[in-house]
Amino acid sequence: MTELISASPAVFIAVVFAFALIIGSFLNVVIYRLPIMMEREWREQCAEVEEMPKSDIPEGRFNLVLPASRCPSCGKPIKAWQNIPVLSYILIGGRCAECKKSISVRYPLVEAVTAILAALVAWRFGFGWEAFMGVTLTLFLVPITMIDFDHCLIPDSIVYPLLWIGLGMSLCHPLAGAETLFITPRDAIIGAIAGYLVLWSVYWLFKLVTGKEGMGHGDFKLLAALGAWLGYQYLFTIVIMSAVVGAALGIALIVFRGRDHQIPMPFGPFLAAAGWATMLYGDELKTLLHLPF
Repeated sequence: MTELISASPAVFIAVVFAFALIIGSFLNVVIYRLPIMMEREWREQCAEVEEMPKSDIPEGRFNLVLPASRCPSCGKPIKAWQNIPVLSYILIGGRCAECKKSISVRYPLVEAVTAILAALVAWRFGFGWEAFMGVTLTLFLVPITMIDFDHCLIPDSIVYPLLWIGLGMSLCHPLAGAETLFITPRDAIIGAIAGYLVLWSVYWLFKLVTGKEGMGHGDFKLLAALGAWLGYQYLFTIVIMSAVVGAALGIALIVFRGRDHQIPMPFGPFLAAAGWATMLYGDELKTLLHLPF
């Protein structure tokens, strides 16, 4: 089986697509439940100091495994055949099989986008450890992007493992001999430190000038993780791309959609997208942007 996958690029891409489609279903659980789990933990901690008001977050045991998936409208458990990524959503017509209420199209979209992004990584790198690393990074960036988009929050429980995995993978550099993703431990360590300090410095400079917080601490950690994976050489590329795209989108939303400029816009999705694109085409993007370093 391994020989077939390694010998045929099409088969390898198809296998990665199917695998990522299944993982995408789990990422939907992470995206929805992890912020609730974090809020519950915060409330439990605060309750030790003062009585907290009641909230609408679920009571009882609640984690990434329990309780089983349920309809958000009627609370009926979702059967196994109704939980097949993308296909089940199409078969049940985007509605709960019990109460017939509409189910958000976002769930199959997250699954499909995760699979497509992973397949693009497999196509770009081909069978081997680089593709494995690229897919791993992709599967971390998807929930980071969606959770930050929803809550302006990048969970430490996702970004810290991403950072440590990046630093650990750099130890494989002498054995792999790859040039794109297997960077040296030196480049990874400098990338992590520099990535954190770059946005940390921007944060404090903005706060000293305006008295406001321009970004969250999760953004520092995310760029540190990307630096650990891709090396300090690509940090400037990631920052420039994310800043330009984020500013352009923010201005467009204000001008064409009347968005209140006082409402904060999460920066994590732009960092994640720029990091993912840099992973695939870092040198080409440097040339395109005419970056000296």
